[in-house]
Amino acid sequence: MRCIRVRDAAIAAAIFVVTAATVHAQAWPTRPIRLISPFPAGSASDTTARVVVDQISQILGQSVIVEPQAGAGGIIGFQMVAKANPDGYTLVTSSSSMANGKVLHSKLPYDVLRDFTPVAMFGEQPNVLVASKQSGFKTVGDLIAAAKAKPGTLTFASAGVGSTSHMAGERFRLATKIDVRHIPFRENGLTEVMAGRIDYYFIPLAAAASVLHSGKLTALAVSTPKRSALLPDVPTVAEAGYPAAESTFWVGLSAPAKTPASVVDKIHDATEKALQVASVKEHLAKLGVEPVLMSVAQFTKFFNDDYAATMQLAKDAHVQPAD
Repeated sequence: MRCIRVRDAAIAAAIFVVTAATVHAQAWPTRPIRLISPFPAGSASDTTARVVVDQISQILGQSVIVEPQAGAGGIIGFQMVAKANPDGYTLVTSSSSMANGKVLHSKLPYDVLRDFTPVAMFGEQPNVLVASKQSGFKTVGDLIAAAKAKPGTLTFASAGVGSTSHMAGERFRLATKIDVRHIPFRENGLTEVMAGRIDYYFIPLAAAASVLHSGKLTALAVSTPKRSALLPDVPTVAEAGYPAAESTFWVGLSAPAKTPASVVDKIHDATEKALQVASVKEHLAKLGVEPVLMSVAQFTKFFNDDYAATMQLAKDAHVQPAD
């Protein structure tokens, strides 16, 4: 008799936990949501996310507060979310840059694939190859000719070792078979190119959009398979003869692993609705971002494939972790 009572009590407790979790998921959200932004204000991922989350807030009926937590190549922000309570109230701006930490460090305080749940894609944009106006380069061919004439002389900037801009630059280097020097910057890399102290930069379009018409830069190519509507006269790297240099910069949302599927679905659905609002589309277009609608399963596969491709590129380019 006592065993039956213990068993019944255990079953009742299990039912209570499941019921409580279901009620919680149905009620979500009942308070403001934190969106951790692991890269600085003005970065492509931060800029893109802010456009979309304002609309997500309206759809969910709760504030989505963007909380900057930049530092250590995004590791600080990603670690906060990986360790956060998986209740849907802490999210992170995920992007192509999410693999950076693993490229830079052999050990991380989180596992990119295991500790996060991909939720929704915001959109994709090209990396744009910009050169200093002072360089005199007018085409990709000009840049490559100069690099081959003086091997090891030309320099390209990035946002740091393993960053999206670095990996795009390495992909371009491998595709064109040129010998150039990588100069990583924590900030102001684009300023150095504009000043003529660095020769070129593969940078996400949203991060460069505001200065492309400053008269100090020449846009030589975009890295996507098709031209950008924001730069219709700028050829793709494939049109320039180097399809192997193609890459995209994507931005989306992720949550801590084990976030309830029903909550993930609510965030995903709100994101897709936000991306179809005319004002959001218009604002993203000004940044060169093309909205992309994917199911949670599709985004998860995309996320995993992109991570694997980045790891392979780092291997091919002989980019070694710092520790």
